[in-house]
Amino acid sequence: MTNQPLRIGILGLIHDHVWDHLPQLQHSQNAELVAAFDSNQALRDRISAEYDCPTYATPDELFAQHELDGVYIFSSNKQGSELALTAINRGIPVMIEKPMAANLAQAEAMQTAARDKNVSLMVNWPFAWWPQMQHAITMAQAGEIGEIWQVKYRAAHAGPKELGCSDYFCDWLFDSELNGAGAMMDYCCYGCVLSSVLLGMPETITGIAGVYRQEPLGVEDNALIVMQYPNAIATAEGSWSQIGKLTAYATAIYGTKGTLIVEPQKKGRLMLATEDQPQGEEVKVQCPLLYLQTATEHFAHCVRTGEAPWGLCSPETSLEAQRILEAGVQQIN
Repeated sequence: MTNQPLRIGILGLIHDHVWDHLPQLQHSQNAELVAAFDSNQALRDRISAEYDCPTYATPDELFAQHELDGVYIFSSNKQGSELALTAINRGIPVMIEKPMAANLAQAEAMQTAARDKNVSLMVNWPFAWWPQMQHAITMAQAGEIGEIWQVKYRAAHAGPKELGCSDYFCDWLFDSELNGAGAMMDYCCYGCVLSSVLLGMPETITGIAGVYRQEPLGVEDNALIVMQYPNAIATAEGSWSQIGKLTAYATAIYGTKGTLIVEPQKKGRLMLATEDQPQGEEVKVQCPLLYLQTATEHFAHCVRTGEAPWGLCSPETSLEAQRILEAGVQQIN
C-alpha cells in the first residue's frame, strides 16, 4: 500500500456519531473521504454540501464507482452488520461504530468473515480515545492497583431526543430489532467492553431493565448488567432518563492496592487513590501517539501496518462485549 491517504467510503449516515468523524477525515493526512452512501436524500444532500463528496442511494452504486481502502459504517446496529459483511466480502477493511451489531449472531458472522478474508475489522468506541482512559487501562493491566476486584461504568443522559439526537438516529434507537434493545444495547455496551478488556468473560451475567420515563419510548430506558467473575464483579449502567450530568460517563476501577477514577471526555482527569493517598491525586497523562488519538488515525494505522486494533476496539473484545449484552438482553425480554 502506498503512502497516499486511505480512500474512505461512508456507509450509512443515520448514526449521528458520523458527524464527529467527518472532521477527523477532513483534517487527516492519512485518510480522506471519497464517497458516501445513505438511502435518505436529505442526509446525502447534507454531506455533499458540507464535505463536497459524491453520494449514492445504494452501497452497490458506491462500490461500482470507487476503489476504496476502507469503509466507515454508521447505520443501525442491524443494517451496520449487513453492510460490514458486504464490505468484508469485497476485501475492504471496516470500521464500524459500537457496539458491533444488534445481536451476537450478527457480530460472530462479521468476525468470522473478517478472519476468513484476512480483512481488518475495527469497532469504534468513542471513549477509546480519551487519553486518561487509555492510561487507566494500561495502569490496571500492569498491576499498578493490584488485583482488580470491581469495574464500574455508567453511561447516562436525559434521553436521545433531549440530548439532541436526530430523528434518523432515534428512529432506529427506539426499534428493538434495529438496535438490538434500547438503553441496554446503546449504553450498557460501554461497561461491557471495558469489563471485557480488564477482566475477560464473566462466569455469570445478570441483566435488569425498566421503563421509568414519563413518556415511554417503546424500549427500556434504563438498564443494568452485572457481571460476576471468580474474584471480581463488574457493572454496566445505562440510562436515558437521568437529569443532570453528575456520575454520567464515570469510570471506576477498583484494585487491591488502589482505586482509579476516570473522568469523562478528552479533557477529563485520571485520579488514583491509595492507602498513602486515600483522597486521591491526579495522575499525569501524556498525550497519546498520533495513531491512538482518534478513530481515523488508528484505523489508518491498522490498515497500513496490518496490526490489530488496540484493546477496546479489537473485534475479539467487542465480540465478548456482544456476548455479555446478548445474555443481558435475553433476561429482560
